[in-house]
Order: sequence, then C-alpha cells, then structure tokens
Amino acid sequence: MNEKDIEQGGVAVMQRTDLSWIPNFFKKRVCTTFVEDSSSNGGRCQCGSTRDTHPSVALGDNFSTAMVSHWDSTQHSSEQPTDAYGELEFVGAGKRPSYFLRLSSTTDSSRVFNIMRENWKLPQPNLVVSVVGGEKKSEVKTWVREVLRQGLVKAAQSTGAWIITGGLMEGLGRCVGKAVKDHATATSAVTLSKVVLIGIAPWGLVKNREQLVKPEGSFPAKYLVRNGARDSCYLDNNYKAFLLVDDGTIGRNGGEVAFRARLEDYISRQRTGSASIDIPVLNMLISGEASMLEAIDISLKNSTPWLVLAGSGGLANLVCDIVENVQSAPMPSTGGAENEDGTPSMELRERLAEKVKLYFPSEQEMDKHVDRVLSIYQNKDLICIYNAEQEGADDFDTVMLKVLVQASKKNVMDNSNPYTDQLRLAVTWNRVDIAKSELFNGNIDWKYDDLKDSMTDALMNNKPQFVRLFIDHGLNILSYLTYEKLEDLYNSIPDTSQVGKLLQHILKERRNESRNDKKYRISIYEVSQLLEHLLGEVCQPIYNSVLRVDTNSTKRKAFKKACQVLQGECDYRKKPCDHPWLCLFIWAVLQNRSKMAIFCWEMCGESVLTALGGCKLLRELSKLEIETEAKLSMKELAQKFENMAHDVFSMCYQTKASDSYKLLIRMSKMWGDATCLKMAMAADARIFFSHDGVQSLLSQIWWGEMERGTELWKLALAMVIPPLCYTKLIKFKKEDRAEDKSVMVPPPSATDCHHTETVFSFNDIKHHSEAEQEEPNNIRRPTKGTLAHGKPKLPFLVSRWRQYWYAPVTSFIGNVMMYFLFLFLYAYVLLVDFKPPPPYGPAPSEYVLYFWVFTIVCEEIREAFIVGSKTFTQSLMLYAQDVWNKCDVLAISLFIAGLCCRMFKSSYSMGRGILCIDYMIFTLRLIHIFAVHRQLGPKIIILVKMIKDAFFFLFFLAVWLSAYGVANQALLYTYDPSPTRAFRRVLYRPYLHIFGQIPVEEIDTGKYWDRDCTDNITLIDEGKEPCRDTSHNWLVVILLVIFLLVTNILLVNLLIATFSYTFSKVQERSDTYWKFQRYNLIVEYHSRPNLAPPFIILSHINLFIKRNLRKVKSTKIQHFALHLEGREANKLVKWETLQKENFLAFESKKQKGTDSERMKRMSVKVDGVLKHVGEIRDIDRRLRTLESEMEFCTSSLQWIMEAMSQSSTAKGSKAHPTRKAAASASLEK
Repeated sequence: MNEKDIEQGGVAVMQRTDLSWIPNFFKKRVCTTFVEDSSSNGGRCQCGSTRDTHPSVALGDNFSTAMVSHWDSTQHSSEQPTDAYGELEFVGAGKRPSYFLRLSSTTDSSRVFNIMRENWKLPQPNLVVSVVGGEKKSEVKTWVREVLRQGLVKAAQSTGAWIITGGLMEGLGRCVGKAVKDHATATSAVTLSKVVLIGIAPWGLVKNREQLVKPEGSFPAKYLVRNGARDSCYLDNNYKAFLLVDDGTIGRNGGEVAFRARLEDYISRQRTGSASIDIPVLNMLISGEASMLEAIDISLKNSTPWLVLAGSGGLANLVCDIVENVQSAPMPSTGGAENEDGTPSMELRERLAEKVKLYFPSEQEMDKHVDRVLSIYQNKDLICIYNAEQEGADDFDTVMLKVLVQASKKNVMDNSNPYTDQLRLAVTWNRVDIAKSELFNGNIDWKYDDLKDSMTDALMNNKPQFVRLFIDHGLNILSYLTYEKLEDLYNSIPDTSQVGKLLQHILKERRNESRNDKKYRISIYEVSQLLEHLLGEVCQPIYNSVLRVDTNSTKRKAFKKACQVLQGECDYRKKPCDHPWLCLFIWAVLQNRSKMAIFCWEMCGESVLTALGGCKLLRELSKLEIETEAKLSMKELAQKFENMAHDVFSMCYQTKASDSYKLLIRMSKMWGDATCLKMAMAADARIFFSHDGVQSLLSQIWWGEMERGTELWKLALAMVIPPLCYTKLIKFKKEDRAEDKSVMVPPPSATDCHHTETVFSFNDIKHHSEAEQEEPNNIRRPTKGTLAHGKPKLPFLVSRWRQYWYAPVTSFIGNVMMYFLFLFLYAYVLLVDFKPPPPYGPAPSEYVLYFWVFTIVCEEIREAFIVGSKTFTQSLMLYAQDVWNKCDVLAISLFIAGLCCRMFKSSYSMGRGILCIDYMIFTLRLIHIFAVHRQLGPKIIILVKMIKDAFFFLFFLAVWLSAYGVANQALLYTYDPSPTRAFRRVLYRPYLHIFGQIPVEEIDTGKYWDRDCTDNITLIDEGKEPCRDTSHNWLVVILLVIFLLVTNILLVNLLIATFSYTFSKVQERSDTYWKFQRYNLIVEYHSRPNLAPPFIILSHINLFIKRNLRKVKSTKIQHFALHLEGREANKLVKWETLQKENFLAFESKKQKGTDSERMKRMSVKVDGVLKHVGEIRDIDRRLRTLESEMEFCTSSLQWIMEAMSQSSTAKGSKAHPTRKAAASASLEK
C-alpha cells in the first residue's frame, strides 16, 4: 500500500493476503515506566498492571521511577504495532462475525473512519448518535429501556444512523444492544441493517481480551463469553464493530474518552454521501456518573449537541437541573452571571457547586467537577432536555432533529432561513413525515433558494416523496432544472452501473478525439448519443437541437459540431430545459428508479407516449444488463409502464374515440416526432396493441371507406370484374356519415394515393386540424357541395373507384392473388417450360417470369431507399431489421444467381437447382402474407418458436447420432476407406433408424446378407464392399437398442413436450400476438402502391415523373403520422392530461381500498388510541397525586382549625396529620 495515501487518511481495501500495513499504522500502548501504586505495597503500577508483567526496561531506572508520583499515558507508555484486529466471532451466538481493532488512544481519527468505511464496508451514516451514561452496576430503569427501544433504535433505523456506545455487556451498552435485538423481531432484516452499532471500549477493561491477540490478524477470532456474565466487561454480540482503545492501562475506565470525542468531531466534518450537509453527530446522556463530566465538556467545546434524558438519574439529573433551574435563578442587577472580563461570577460558581454536592455528595475532586460543570453551563445552548413522559418515545426522531437544528443555528447567517438545515436533515434521513408536520405546515415561508439544494439532494438520493413535497410547496421546476443541473444529475450516476458504463464509453470517444489532458464531464451530447442508441430510429435525437446539431447530418459531422460547442463557452447550460419533467423522467428511467420515474411520469405531459418511451428504454437496457436481479426489475418496471399507457389510453378511448385516434398518430415534439404507434411497436408493447381502440384505428385504416364486415371473396370478385364495385355487392360507408363525422372524409387525389403521408380514412384528421389552426374562429359547417376540408366533391364514378382501390385491404387482396399467380407461373416454368440454354431457350413464359421478378426488385428498392428522408445507411439498417425483408433479399439473390447459371451450358444444371431452391423460399414468403389472418397469424408465431426449439433438439440429436454412428460403423467394419459409405453409415443411416428404417440383415450378422463383399484390403481400396466383422456383433445390437430407446422415446418426447409448452404458452395470448403483428402488415400494405407486381411498374413510373420531373414533394415521410400545432395540439395535450388525472384518481381510490392500505390505516388508528390511553393513564396518575396532596392539605387545615378552636391549655383530640398518612388514606378511598 502507498504510504502517502495512508498519511493522507486513505485506506486501501483490506485483503487477507496482504495485511502487513495494519500494524504499521495502527498501534497499541505498552507501559514503559513502572510508577508504584501506593495502595498495592509496591506490587502494582498505577497503569493497573502488576510488577511481573512489566518489561525490564520499565523497572530498570529506579531513581527516575521514584521521582514520578503520577502515571501519565503519553509520558510513561510507548506505541508498538497492534496485535489484535480482524473479525470477531462470538462462540455459540450464531451471528455473523463483527469487526474489531485494537488501537492507540492517540490514533488519527481519519484513519479509523476510513478503515470502517472502506475495509469494514460499514454504510455511510446519515446520523451518529453517541450514547453516554450508566451508573456502575445499577440496573437501567424500565422506562429508559423503552425509550431506547421505541425511540432511539427506531429513529436510528429510519434515519440510517450509527449508534456509538461502550460496547460492553454492562449497563447502558448492554441495554442498547438488547434494544436493537428486540427491535429486530418486528423489523425486516433490510431495514434493520441500516442500524450500525459501534462499541468504543478501553482495551484494558475487556475481559478475555487475550483471545483477540494475534499479530497477523484473526479471521475470525473465537471469543467466548461465560455463562452468567450479564453485567460484566465482556464484548456484546449485538454490535457490528469494536474499537478497543489502548492507553496503556489495565482495568481502568476513561482511557477512550478523548479518542471518542476526536472521532465524533472528525465524523461531524464529513459529508453524507452526495448530500450537501455534514454528518450530524448527537450525544445522548442517560444517567451517568461524575467522571463523565469530562466527556461532556470535551464534546461541547467541539460544538457537539447533547440530548439529556430527564429523570434517568445521576449526571443526567444534574445537567437537567443546571440547564432548567440555574439560569432562572435571580442574578445581581449589576453583574449578571459573568464579570466584565468574561469570567464567571463567584455567585454562579457557588450555586453550581451546591448542585454538584447535592447530586454527588461523596465525590473527592469537588473543585475539578465544579469547573467542568461551569464550563458545561457556559455551553448550555447545545444541550436539550428530553422528557419522555411529556414527549413520548414515538417522537424521539423529531426531538433529535430539533436538537441538531438548534445546535446548527449558532452558525447560521442572519439573512438565511433558519429552517434550511432542519430541512436538509429531514431529506438526509428520508423522513418526509417530519418535513410535512414540522416544516411544511403553513407556518414557514419557503423561498426558491431555500429549496433548490434540498431538491438536488432528493433527486440524487432517490427520494421522490421529497421531490413531490417541494413541487407542491412552490418550487418551480422550470427555474430549477437547467441543462447544467441536468448534466450534474447525469454525472452523479455511478460509473459501476450499466448506464454509467455506457456514458463513460461515449465520453471516452470524445476524450480520445480531443487528445488533451482536460478533465471531461458527461454532457448532453453523451446523453443524446445514449438515447439514440437505445431508441434507435423511433424518433430523432432528443438533445441535438440544444447543441445546435442538424438532425439530418451524419454521425461524424454531428460529433464534430458537438465537440465544437462543448469546447466553447457552453451557453446552453444556463438555459432552462425545454421539457424538464421529461428530462427527469428519462434520467430516472435510465437508472431504473421506479418510484422517481413514476412520479416524473405523473408530472410529465403526453403520458401515453412517455410511458411507452420509458417501456422502450427499459427493455433495451434490460438486454444490456448482466445482473439477473437488475434485469428482472427493469423488465418489471417496463411492463408497469406499458400497463399504465394501456390504462390511460383506455380512459381516453372511453371518453372520446376520435381524439384517442389522433393521440395514437400525433407526432410529438417532446419525443423527436415519434408517435404512440411507432413507439409501441419499437417497445414490443403487445398489451397496448391489443387494446380495442388501437385495433379499431388499424381496422378503419385497413378497410378504408368500405364496411369492416365485407367478405373477402367479394373484394376478389370486384378485382376480377371492376364494374362490380359500383354495385351493392360491396358496402361502403355512407357519404352523409362521412360528412357528419370528421373522421370519414375521402382520401386525397389519385396522384398521391400510394405515396402520400396519410392515405387512409383518417386523412381528414389532418385537414380538419389544419383548418382549425388557420381559422380558429370559423365554426361554419361545410356546404353541401364540398367536403369537410374544403375540396370540391368528386363525381360518383371517381369517388367510388378511389374508395375501393385505395383501401389497404384491396392492395392486400390484389398482392395475394398476383403472388399466387406468380408462384403458379414459376412452378410452370420449372416443371413444364424450362428450356435449355441459349440459343434454344429461355421460353417466353420464362421471360415473363424474369420481368415479374424485376418489378418485385423495383418495389423492394423503393421500400428500402426511396420512402422516407433517412440517409442511405440508416435506410439500409432499418430495412435489414425485418426478417421478411432478409428473406426477400435472399430469394432475389438466389434467383439472380440461378438465372446467370442457367444461361450457360456448363452451369445449366446448377442454375436449375438454385431456381428450384429459390422457389421454396418464394413459397415460404406466403407465411408472412397470411399473418393478417386471425387464426393463422398466431399459428405462424407458434411455428417460428417451435423452429427455434427444434434447433436445441437437433443439437442433442446430432451429439447422440454422431456418438452412435461412429461406434456402430467401427464395430461393423474394421476397414472401410470410402468417405461416401462412411458418411452414409455414420450419420444418414442412424437418422433413418429413428423413423423405423433399420437394415437388420446388415447390422445383425446372424441374418443372411445377400451382398458381394470381400476382406481383401486391395479390393476394398479400389471400392469393393468390405465384409462385416462378427466379433462384436452382440455389442452392435445392444447399441442399437439403446440408441432407439434414447432417440424415439427420450428425445422425441422431449421435443413433443417442448412443442406442447410453446403451443400452450402462445395460445393463451394468441389474440394479443395476432393484434401485435397485424400492425406491421397494415403499415406495409398501406404504404404500397395499389397495383401489384408486375403492374406495379406503372405506379413506379408515375412516382418517378412526379418526384423528378414535376418536382411534387411527397407529403408522406413517415407512416401513420399526424402533425398538429397551435390550438389543436394544446387542446389534445390538455385532454390527455385530464384523462391521466382521472386515471391516477381512480388508481389512488383503488389503492386505498386494498387490504394492505386498510391495515395501515387501522394500525395508525390503533397507535393513536394507544397513545391516548397512555396520556389518560398519565393524567390519572397526576390526578391521584393531586388528590393525595389535597387530602394532605385538608387534613392539615382541619388540624389547625381544631387546634385554634381550643384554648391554649387544651390539646386537640387528633394527632398532627402527615403526608404519608394522607396518601395512604387517599389510596384506601
């Protein structure tokens, strides 16, 4: 380990293989000077050790020893390497080992704190409570134990605190340990682990300490506690760590006081993780002896606050008395409590001396104690009195908060809010209940500057309840969240997390490009690149506009532009975020913070799309996550967001269906022009797609202006006989309905029918929205001769023609019919009309087939590269994501290869074989076409999954086949060099065995085999059939039986069981699977030209003329997208937000009705009743005491009256009443 790091307070991680550095930096103390104890007759030193245990050096100089009258640790002891450290196992306790370390009383506190954090892995404390007190062997009062259990331990558990005591099985230390143990029975192990008990005890006072001594460290040290050692100086097994302070003394108390005060002072100057405050340290005094005045005085001088438990006895009562009563005593009118030079007045000292004598009359060093009490009195502002009878144990955490805040007010500036530190402590402890009841009760005027730091702490430490509290009480998120603050939040993500690693990897690329020593931080650019990687082509990069990067630029240009902006002044960082809640939502989702992400989603607009976006991000992150637990939590949260998107959209659909359709296809500026349908498809949100509203929209798009119940054979018949579309064979939606409803307007002109943006029956949504944006005050209905969007009404022949041919279902039927015709032509060419190479062929039918495939190639090129505004690389990657597109490319490639080969005589047969295989691929393409069918669609999914399962089966089968085949061939034939026969007999013949084709005559040598064979090696090398070997025929038969048993029974049944599981699993949600895959098919045929190959070439020519000659821009860049702006967009967003609020109100009402919530409310009520019962008992006790006092007063007055009523010589008949008699009389009554 580096010594420089040690000197600076750093401690490396402890490894059992290298512990040599611990004795070098942690010491023990050994007495080096024997100073005789006058009460031991020369046999014992004042350090507590006997003369025999001292080294010869300590006894050598008798003259100097005689001159010393008082033993001092720093002068008369020396440091040596520690010999006790490591892990401590309590024999028979059955608990995990604790940590322990023997160290010198002068050890640097920074080293001790670092070894506790880095080596012992103790959690970072949010609070440190140091419990001091106890009176020798006296029993701790019962109500004090209850305060420790219900107050201290419960508060420590809720705040994540360290509790520091003596750590021994006596007095207060044993009670605190038992309180933690008792509290564990009613608390889960996870929450209890927040309570860390640390014992700081004198090394010389610990019993059986010799069991801990081992110079090379103990892992673990066996520590035996004797039976009946209840109040003794054994270590308590309820503690997690022990610091055994060695000042060179044996059996003496107080050697750890100074070290404990220094350690507490050092901890109080450390930060609580990522919070903006130091770790608060609170000392708690319970009972106590006069010798503990030194500890109180030292910590008060270090400005450490004290909480004194009133009525616990001993020193605690003395401190309560001087704090509450001495200050209210009458002071001289001229001097006050102090003289003009600042020294305490003699009258105050005398008054304090009387208090000390009252509580500790037998103490010897009275003047020394009075001086310390006087010093304590001067710092009484740091002392708070806790009265358990008045405040109750349940409010202990609130009392601790007030004590710490009261102590911190001494350092508060005059112009700052005195409650800010109290709020920071509440945030650090994650006690939103305290914040609501004490700080946000309406009595404090909170300003933005008071809340922003606590808001940052709440965000970084994942405390959404505080974020909600701050927002509800006036914190403006627009003013708070700037891009600089957002970058700070991303930089707070740990580098060890999955998102942290991804961000650091992107940052490393930028750092390598710059090639300088500048320290780089995560910026918006890295976040944008990460989101682009996770979201893919669903939306445009979200933060590119902030960095002034063009969305259509290449990655290289975007990278250079971003580096140029980031190397400049970065003015964007001072600007507020455009969509702050969305930024926080993405930040929370990337860290898989469930509650924070859900709260941000509640505050964010466009709730359906935002929930689907969170689902997409989480599912992509789960694919990258390695740890199983984190992956499962991401998938669970993703499913929760999908369910929320489904439920909110369901609320929207039930309220107004037409607006819910707009919601699905609206392009969102927040999410980079993404739509709900597109995001749901990318997020694999099958439950969302199965919603009736989504399917209703897809069905109306699919059927266009035709009725949804039209039979498919009627459509096919009208395609063969076009005039039938003008008859009543096909039912169309009535024109008056199309005029009355804004969602039933006919599609646009014929020139854009198959290439424009929204060619479906909802195209009117777009025009209706544009009309409202241009003329927001125009409420006139369209006239009789016009449509809703103002275009003239077309003649019946033209409009009916468009209604039939421009529907996607018509395009689908046409493509299916023409594809069957294509397969028929292909089969006819292969079977009947496949001519020899030129000049004898090809036949005319084959040329028609070539042209047909050429039109299919043209359509694939248009689909891959012409539609859309993406770059060539982006379009190619997007095209390759679809499995069926890969199938098309393979089929076309094989067809071209087969065509080239069949044109030459030398490769004619190869070309014919390639074309035959290619026909199979073209035929399998029909599977995708029938995915739209409600019954066949799920079966296709089952088939695909079964094929995946079959691959695993084939792996096991291949292993078993090769094992059996090789062994069988080697046993039957001693020598057979023919590769062909070997392959057939090793692999092919065993495979046929599975289906019952077993050549018994060849395998069983007992059977006659009618085949000419030889044993001549020369003839065998020439290709002659070798004869069988009969020596191992019995083993061959046994192997055959085992092979058939394993394959036909075990493996085949395993395959059947796997198929059955897959079938049942998919069949349960077959409707959901079908609805999900139906979307892709509808998008494909919605975007395709209406004419099918080979006539599709006419549509391609028309498209070429429009785009390149007439320069008519396409209005269709993305599928199913609606662009809304201005009033219409705001109206839709507000309506969606209203439905989200209704959904949240419904969920809240349902949550309150659950059994768990009812039990919680019942528990709160029962606690309130018990608290009131306790108060009633306290009032009853006080009333009884008051009644006793009244009885005493009554009896006294009666005696006085009787005495006065008689003469001076006469005596009263009754005796003088006493308080005890009156009390007993009251109790009897």
